[in-house]
Amino acid sequence: MSEHHSTDIQATVDAVYRTESRRVFATLVRLLGDFDAAEEALHEAFRAALEQWPRDGMPANPRAWLVSAGRFKAIDAIRRNARLDELDDEAAENIAAPEPPETEDIEDDRLRLIFTCCHPALQPDAQVALTLREVCGLTTEEIAHAFLTAAPTLAQRIVRAKNKIRDAKIPYQVPAPEELPERLDSVLRVIYLVFNEGYAASSGDRLTRHDLSGEAIRLARLIVDLLPQPEAMGLLALMLLHESRRTARVQPSGDLILLEDQDRSLWNRDLIAEGSALVERALATRQIGPYALQAAISAVHAEAPTAAATDWAQIVGLYDVLVRLEPSPVIALNRAVAVAMRDGPAAGLPLVEAILEGGELADYRLAHAAHADLCRRLGKTAQARLSYQRALELTQQAPERRFLERRLAQLPK
Repeated sequence: MSEHHSTDIQATVDAVYRTESRRVFATLVRLLGDFDAAEEALHEAFRAALEQWPRDGMPANPRAWLVSAGRFKAIDAIRRNARLDELDDEAAENIAAPEPPETEDIEDDRLRLIFTCCHPALQPDAQVALTLREVCGLTTEEIAHAFLTAAPTLAQRIVRAKNKIRDAKIPYQVPAPEELPERLDSVLRVIYLVFNEGYAASSGDRLTRHDLSGEAIRLARLIVDLLPQPEAMGLLALMLLHESRRTARVQPSGDLILLEDQDRSLWNRDLIAEGSALVERALATRQIGPYALQAAISAVHAEAPTAAATDWAQIVGLYDVLVRLEPSPVIALNRAVAVAMRDGPAAGLPLVEAILEGGELADYRLAHAAHADLCRRLGKTAQARLSYQRALELTQQAPERRFLERRLAQLPK
């Protein structure tokens, strides 16, 4: 066999690993009933592919081949184990049973896996870590970096969560219809956290982070197919509308571009159309939740041909509903900024100052940045300078720091 052919096969196996490994893994978890056994079987299957595909050629269905190879490697491991007892024999027989035909749409094994990883018996931070590790395939180091946590601490969290799934016999399945709505909340929250890690990580290996946002959108699509519930539609819409602006929000230097300064011709019109249609479907149900409302606000921005043409009255109206539904100082702050855009900075400033005086956002950089911006627009230079300096003290991300430093330097002396 030529060296060139061998390199081609290696590249093909690498490509299959990138696109299929998490799906193969999810199916192996279902078949083997154990995360670690499935991980081992996955690696064994790809090792076998590297040996056999150059000799026998590429199988017609690589994913099915890998699942089958992984399953047989696991059976071999069980049978080789000297401590075999009847239970192990039974386990081996179950694994060896013919696999049911694959149904790609609703019975997606990764959907079962995400409901397992987001089970309410697990701690919220463990749900997110386990989903990123097992469903999305991030390394422990990548997740630790995203969580600003030490890798050994995060690894322990994941091990504890897997043990809990095993010991509590948490079933590997999509919940029954009557359980789905309550179980959905934690799944949607985890998907949105995964998306945000992909969307906000504008530094480092951008491709990986972009893949992460794409993964969150794919998972949300699966949920909407399975359960076209308003909040699932709302979350998918919100993510699509955010994603539509990805290329317009970062300069080649990595610096952030504010929404009002973005080149709207770069916005992805297909994603905007899909997101806006989902918002309408969600709002038409009259069961309106926070994701659908946030998506509706994003849709108003997306539909404005220019920043000046933004319908701020409609945005304030949506925030009025959102702040009643989910009273939080961050939502109140966003509403105050929208009021300033509708009625002028003099109308927004007292609202922002009242929120800051409440104390909950005393260490929230965006609250001080918003206060600084309104003071700047009103010519209150000394107050603007103090607030920009406070925002800078609280900001870790380099592009945001550069933006605030520029604003500070532009203030009249």
